[in-house]
Amino acid sequence: MPLLQHIMELDLEKLALDHIVPCLLDQGFFYLDNFLGELVGDCVLEQVKDMHSAGLLQDGQLAGRRAGVSRRSVRGDKIAWVGGTEKGCEAVNFLLSLIDKVVMLCIGRLGKNNIRERSKAMVACYPGNGTGYVKHVDNPNGDGRCVTCIYYLNKNWEAKEHGGVLRIFPEGKSYVADIEPIFDRLLFFWSDRRNPHEVQPSYATRYAITVWYFDSEERAEAKRKFRDLTATSQDRSCST
Repeated sequence: MPLLQHIMELDLEKLALDHIVPCLLDQGFFYLDNFLGELVGDCVLEQVKDMHSAGLLQDGQLAGRRAGVSRRSVRGDKIAWVGGTEKGCEAVNFLLSLIDKVVMLCIGRLGKNNIRERSKAMVACYPGNGTGYVKHVDNPNGDGRCVTCIYYLNKNWEAKEHGGVLRIFPEGKSYVADIEPIFDRLLFFWSDRRNPHEVQPSYATRYAITVWYFDSEERAEAKRKFRDLTATSQDRSCST
């Protein structure tokens, strides 16, 4: 059976220890192709398309939007957050479980990071009308995210025609890394200021699934600061 054969041939431990860990530590990113194989990848793609056609994807939001800056000029994607256990997300859940296994094999080898949890999956679509996402950092202020993982779902993608390249600007490097969002490609990179990146304008429908893995100590500290800030705001509201 093609599915079982592909998964059996995918040596997750070798992938984690011989490729992901060294590349993250050396250059800050790593990607591989044919992660799930065409059969399972097609199932994930169909489930994402079903979400899109059902109207479940909503405009992506901005953190700390500045006055006079339109959302669409910064990011043009439509997104939905899924845990993987929802009806119609069985293949997405399988993808997430496999990525989790790979990341768990990296634990203890990624410097000081202590990964114990991750976000829900962000299913995203750029509609193909020339929208992208301007240069940004996923975690500029210590919210706990340490590794960004993106799975791409775009068949017959031609970057020269369709655009949609993820361009990474590795900190302290003299080069950029252009990652084309091709079908069944899995990308890892550091979420913090080491990897500013942008999604260049897309001229065809572009699908991806992103998850973020959290450093437990930084995440706990971020939550503590948020609680303190919320409590302070409530105290001020009560005193006025």
